[in-house]
This record gives sequence, C-alpha cells and structure tokens, in this order.
Amino acid sequence: MLGVLRNRTYRHLFLAQVIALVGTGLATVALGLLAYDLAGPDAGAVLGTALAIKMIAYVGVAPVAAAFAERLPRRAMLVYLDLVRAAVALSLPFVSEVWQVYVLIFILQSASAGFTPTFQATIPDVLPDKEEYTRALSLSRLAYDLESVASPMLAAALLTVVSFHSLFAGTVVGFLASAALVVSVVLPSPKAAEHRGIYERTTRGLRIYLATPRLRGLFALNLAVAAAGSMVIVNTVVLVQAQFGLTQRETALALAAFGGGSMIAALLLPRLLDKTADRTAMLAGAVVLVAGLFIGVFVPSFALLLPLWLTIGFGYSLAQTPTARLLRRSSHPEDRPALFAAQFALSHACWLITYPLAGWLGATIGLPATFAALGAIAVAAVFIAMRLWPAHDPDEVEHVHVTLADGHPHLIGAERVGNGHRHSHAYVIDSRHPEWPSRP
Repeated sequence: MLGVLRNRTYRHLFLAQVIALVGTGLATVALGLLAYDLAGPDAGAVLGTALAIKMIAYVGVAPVAAAFAERLPRRAMLVYLDLVRAAVALSLPFVSEVWQVYVLIFILQSASAGFTPTFQATIPDVLPDKEEYTRALSLSRLAYDLESVASPMLAAALLTVVSFHSLFAGTVVGFLASAALVVSVVLPSPKAAEHRGIYERTTRGLRIYLATPRLRGLFALNLAVAAAGSMVIVNTVVLVQAQFGLTQRETALALAAFGGGSMIAALLLPRLLDKTADRTAMLAGAVVLVAGLFIGVFVPSFALLLPLWLTIGFGYSLAQTPTARLLRRSSHPEDRPALFAAQFALSHACWLITYPLAGWLGATIGLPATFAALGAIAVAAVFIAMRLWPAHDPDEVEHVHVTLADGHPHLIGAERVGNGHRHSHAYVIDSRHPEWPSRP
C-alpha cells in the first residue's frame, strides 16, 4: 500500500490530507470546549446545530463549488480554500456569541465542501493506474481512521500545557501546511471539452450520477452506511455510559474498536479488490452493517459491544472505500469534480437524515428499537441497491446512436443499423451519451 507514496505528487497530496485532517480533528475538540465556554449546559444544542450547519453546507455548497472547479486551475482552487479555512480557524478563538460560531462554521464547512471533492477528483488523474489508485484509496481510508484516534489523543496532550483556544492554532498550521504542500506540486486540471452555463455545470454531476445504474445503487448504499455509522457515532456514549454505567474511557475504547475494524478492512481491501468486483465487496460490507445493527438489538454488555463495533467498522469501510473507484470509472476526467461533488452532497444528505433519526429514536423509543429501526432502513437500502445496480456491469457497453450525423468522428468504426450506428466502448454519461442504454 505504501508503494504509491513513491509518486511525488501523490505523496505531497497525501501528506496535505493527513496534516489537514489532524488540524480538523484538533478543531473538533476545541469547538466542543468553545461551545461549553459560551453556552454551558446548552453546549450539546450548540454542537448539534453546528453539525447540522456542516451537513447543510456539504449538501448545498459542494455542487456549486464543483461548477467553479471545472473552470479554475485545481491547484489554485485548493490553495485558496485552504487559506479560507485557515482564516476561519484563526477567527474562532475570538468569538463571543453563539451565532458567530454558526456563521464561521458555515464558512469553514463551505470551504471544505469545495476542497474535498476537488481534492478527491484530482487523485485519479495523478494515479491513472487502477491498482495504484485502489491502494491510494485504502491508504486514505486508513488516514481517516487513524486521525479519529490520534487527534483526540494529541488534543488531550496539548490541553495539559495550553488552553483550548490554542488548539485552533494547530488547525491554522494544519491548513497552511496543506496549502504549502499543494503549492509544491503541479496538478493536472483537465479542461471541459465544451462551454457550459452555470446551471449545466452546477447540475452536471448530479445528472451523471442519477443516470448511471451503478451510481444509483451507490446512492442506496450510502444510506445503509449512514444508518450504521450514525448509530455508532450518536449512540455509543449513551450505550456505554447510560446503559452500561461505564466511563468516558470505555466510550473512547468502543469508538476505537469501530475505527480498528475500519482499518482492518482498509488494509485488506487492495488485495480483495484485485480479485473481487466492487459491487460484490460493497454489498458484502452493507450486509455486515445490516447484521451488526440487528445483533445490536440484543447486545447485553460492553464486552460484547466491542466485537460488534469492530465488525460494524469492518463493514463500514468495506462498503464505503471502493466508492471513488465507481466514480472514476463512471466519468471523464473533466467531469470528475462535478461527480465527486454529487457523491459528497448525496452521501451527506443521507447522514443529514440518519444523524437526527438515531438521536431522536434513541431518546424516545430506546436503543434496542433504534437498532432495529436503523437496521430496517439499511435492509431496504441494500435491497434497492441490488435492484438498481445490475450484477452484470461491464465497462464497455454496446449501444446505438441515432442522433449523430454520418461521418461524426465518434462513429468511426461503428456499424450501420437501421437509422443509427452501433458500436461498443467504455460507457459514461456525457453530451453524446445522455442516458444509459437499455439492456437487450
């Protein structure tokens, strides 16, 4: 897996990602402490609102940012967005009102909604080899999981010698270092083949996404992933401290078990995906999530919760990590920022549903019933994904063009049939292929 780091451009981008992740993790801890400093007992409501604002920014801003990413040099765009995030992080320690936190969080997460899909869309252009790209995805998943463990530990260590306001300085340094690493390499910026209006560019990723059968299936799988992930993230503390009567230490241990399962899957995935189709691996991961949620109905103790969270973490990574491979094979290079932004927005729309659902159901009908309810949602999502994403899903698809004129360059080598031309090639949705061909 580490072999992909021999590529200098990818190595710098990966380091930029890791450093920015650590900075974001420090900001997450500091934001919780800032909320308590401003709101006291109402800090939970402040954080809940901040998380909702984050998801709204992700869903609403990502497609718009992608429209501009198509016209701007990627390196310049990534650097400017890192600088915006650094400026917001620099401002957070000086806020004195809760509404100021909300405004700054919206700006920060809007910048992230532009940065993350553009960054993700650049990696397949930097690593065009499919096997190298798969290893890069697993390495990226590993970085996310390690950050979720390392950042709180680093924050705890720093808080022994500095105030929580100083944690925001670590975030600023992280974003500035990320910008410097991006500046240090030359990034590909594929140009759009045709001029498109702002509406066309804003909605293009969503239209490609919803017109591609494998991506419609992916949308359903996003819901299954969000259902299981929300149960873990929202209700671990309730299970461990309220139901089992344990401490914050055991809560952290349970979340570490979830992250550990995800890391195990990330380490195994490169070899697994060399031999197994993406659809098979992702559906298997989603089935693991479904099973985990229904087993959770009967979990009686902390000792059994740990292996359950480990298993759910494994299924979570297995169902989620290959996502970028699907987006890569379903788009031209110039359309990737728009398509990655569509996935970013649609997946976070699922979390926007399941986050409050996990919290509200847990508080009103109890955790066993919440496990069952989210399990039912995940079952429906997996069933829909299997129906929408055909088991036979080749790259090359035979199809007929009836609107292209004779002699069009795209029709070279095509066979004349009736009033159209038939040929086969790697099929993605674009201006010449606006819809998926029906199966014979």
